[in-house]
Amino acid sequence: MAGCATSQPPLRTVTHVDLNRYLGNWYVMANIPYFLEKGKVATYDTYSMRPDGRMNNVFTFRKGTFDAPEQSWHGVAWVVNKESNAEWKVRFIWPFTATYLVLELDPQYRWSVVATPGRNLLWVLCRTRQMDEATYGEILQRIAAQGYDTNQVVRVPQPPGS
Repeated sequence: MAGCATSQPPLRTVTHVDLNRYLGNWYVMANIPYFLEKGKVATYDTYSMRPDGRMNNVFTFRKGTFDAPEQSWHGVAWVVNKESNAEWKVRFIWPFTATYLVLELDPQYRWSVVATPGRNLLWVLCRTRQMDEATYGEILQRIAAQGYDTNQVVRVPQPPGS
């Protein structure tokens, strides 16, 4: 018998994101890196609301070392699923957009997991530059349950301190 391709069920998002609580800085603890993120350290996203209802999305990073100059890319994000606010479109280069899904969100908004539907990109985010290992391990277990190969997830170096 010929092999069958296995497909995974769609990713499950959180039931609701309070956008006002989600605004601000989110430090990248880990990701499934893609070519534009490789070699970047001290990375974080900053979300702020715009008058048109969309969000500014500023990705800030340093190349290679914590001493390198800080650089930023400026994008825009908007909510696609207004019931949950957990599905967004994000654009850094027009006309290219990506779908972001908020898969995990701490009830106190201390950490979050955002991913793309195809399971090829994922980011573990935290409000501070450090995340305790127990929380990180629990997050990895939950994303593995959603079909992710956690061996692809790589820690992003962050400078000491919060």
